[in-house]
Amino acid sequence: MDSDTKQIAFGLRHRDVALLQSLVEQYQYRLVRYLIYLLGRRDGVDDLVQETWLRVLERGSSYDGCSRFEPWLFTVARNLAIDQTRKRRTFSLDSSDDEEWDAGAAPHTSNDPSPFTLAARTEDAERLALSMQTLDPVYREALVLRFQEDLSLQEISSVVAAPVSTVASRIYRGLATLRVQLEKGNHAI
Repeated sequence: MDSDTKQIAFGLRHRDVALLQSLVEQYQYRLVRYLIYLLGRRDGVDDLVQETWLRVLERGSSYDGCSRFEPWLFTVARNLAIDQTRKRRTFSLDSSDDEEWDAGAAPHTSNDPSPFTLAARTEDAERLALSMQTLDPVYREALVLRFQEDLSLQEISSVVAAPVSTVASRIYRGLATLRVQLEKGNHAI
């Protein structure tokens, strides 16, 4: 791992386009999946992913290669997602057009299946996806980074800029909430 991270850091410092292409191929799916879970919606994710890769190319010299690449990449994507969300809120709040207000402020409320449900392939996976969708975003993000992206608590801590104890608490509370929701679902059958 150490030599891989050093090679990535060296390549990013020298704006190696072939390396960037390789990183895109390797991490594109994971980045899209992370942003969908983070934002709770699919629309706008492709633009954010593209912006993330541009930022990686622009600011790749800030990646030092001392830790895994994934946490650094997810931090870049998360910061861009937060910036975009803030801009959307500012635009929506300043807008006098009611239609723009409704479009910018309303969460995904159509009867179409959410990205979480579409990704579910089995009944249990669908139940889990629906339960994940109802979690508070901080718990959902912590669970996704830990169990889907396989980041350590320390790595998650650096991505979300929170103490390790807070990350552990979010994971614990997220799992507890999921457990309750899934047990309620079993009784309903």
